[in-house]
Amino acid sequence: MSRRRFISEEDYALWAGFARSIAPLDPTRKDPKSSAGEGQPRPAARTPAPSDKASEKKRPPDKKHAAAKAPPLAPFDRRLKQRVARGREPIDARLDLHGLTQAQAQAALLRFLRRAQADGAKIALIVTGKGRGADDHERGVLKRRVPHWLALPEFRMLVVGFQDAHVGHGGEGALYVRLRRAR
Repeated sequence: MSRRRFISEEDYALWAGFARSIAPLDPTRKDPKSSAGEGQPRPAARTPAPSDKASEKKRPPDKKHAAAKAPPLAPFDRRLKQRVARGREPIDARLDLHGLTQAQAQAALLRFLRRAQADGAKIALIVTGKGRGADDHERGVLKRRVPHWLALPEFRMLVVGFQDAHVGHGGEGALYVRLRRAR
């Protein structure tokens, strides 16, 4: 059996102070009873500023807003990745981002994907490189940033999904990108 740990008065006071400082995500929902925050007043929920109310009135209707949303990313199919890695599915377009800054790489990637989609490409290979740096935190800025960019709405209109490339195509330093059909 495990021994029961008791919380010191100092730890309890620290936790109670922290719990009092938290505002609920949904102010209309009832507060659940908790042992740390029982009997303590909660801070008032944020009231929207006049500019917030004005922007709420200007929002488009739900149907138009839903149509303008970017489609979600789909996971890259394992069999498709296998066919691409073995050369049975052609890589229609390639982009190498070595030596570019983040701003240059993001602009080049967007231009490249738009052009590749217009040309009817299905699979693209994006080479980011593994990066170099003193430690893992500084290594591979583009390697870390490109997947985030591909998940942005302006890229999701072009991209179905993406996944790390096979070792023969660059491994961790490259991505297979599946492109949407041009409409």
